[in-house]
Formats: sequence, structure tokens, C-alpha cells
Amino acid sequence: MTASSPLAQELCALARAAHGRGSAAATSGNFSAVITREPLRIAITPSGADKGALAPGQILEIDGGGAVVAGSGRPSAEAAVHIAVIRARSAGAVAHTHSLWATLLSEASAGQGQVVIEGYEMLKALSGVGTHEHRAVLPIVENRQDWIAGAREVEGALARAPGAHGFLIRRHGLYTWGRDVAEAGRHLEALEFLLEVHGRQTWRS
Repeated sequence: MTASSPLAQELCALARAAHGRGSAAATSGNFSAVITREPLRIAITPSGADKGALAPGQILEIDGGGAVVAGSGRPSAEAAVHIAVIRARSAGAVAHTHSLWATLLSEASAGQGQVVIEGYEMLKALSGVGTHEHRAVLPIVENRQDWIAGAREVEGALARAPGAHGFLIRRHGLYTWGRDVAEAGRHLEALEFLLEVHGRQTWRS
């Protein structure tokens, strides 16, 4: 992964856009994209980086076990989650943010184990959805420090919700994905919009 790589530049643009919307504040959030599948090689943002000032030269390349094979630095502690999503959904790119509404709703709906959003036109921005009557389910998984072990919980949640376009980590944030960086970015923007609308509707006075 070189600084001139189009994939590295796409990931940086996605990270900066998320930061600009306030969903990747401080050093939060992480973003990845598949370079090759056989063997699995993934471009991923480094831990501790300001996503508003991320440069292509900071993007790391990791293997299917999460080990760095190119670049300087260490990947997010949640690299195992990115790998799990890529394998479970055959995703080409994964986006993770810490938006306000994703964090609030992941806690408010923890007892139900999921957030359900339906009836909004913006749902049609999700791949394969052609009607506002779609029922979008976002499973909620518990937050943890050990995401190598936690990746199995993510795999289980995705297996139980095969039509989901994303999931929430309790008190933490949103994960979504797409066939490429552009689609992952579209899903991210749509789901963050939908979570805010759903949250405001739920708690309106």
C-alpha cells in the first residue's frame, strides 16, 4: 500500500468526510478496504490517527490474521471486526464511526438487541432496497476490549440478520460495509441520517 494508491486516497477521503460530519471525532473510527482476496490483504486506517487529517501514507496493509505487512504503525484494535465483516459479507470495504445517534440508540435499544428503522425514503440508499417500506434491522453487540474474541459475536449477529446493512456496538458506534469504498460511504451516510431521524422521532417531546 503506497501513498499514491487510489485505494488509500479513497479511504482517506471517506475518513475525512466522516470526521467532517462529526461521526469520527478526535481519533475515533476506522475504515478499511480489500486489496486482494487470495491471499486476503486489507488496507486499513492506523490506530490513534486524526481522521480529519489522515494522509494516504498513513494507511496500513494487513493480512487475514490482522498482522501488518506494509506501512508504519499499528492497525485499530478492531481490525478483527473488519476481517470478520469482510468474510461474512464478502464486503469490499468497511466503515466504523462513533456518531452521537448511533451511540445513544445502541444503549437505548440494548434490551431489544437491535434497532429497527422503517418507513423512511432514505432506506432506498441501501444496496438492494427499492422501497421506503423496507425494515432495516441493525443488531447490537456488546462492547469489549478483546475484539479478536469479540469478532465471533459479530459473526453470529450477522448470521442471525442476513439482510442487515450494518450493526451497532453498544455505547460505541456503527459498522457498515459495501462492495467498494463508495458503497460503504453511501451506506454510512444513509444509516447515520436514519439513526438521527429515528432517534429524534423516538425522543421528541
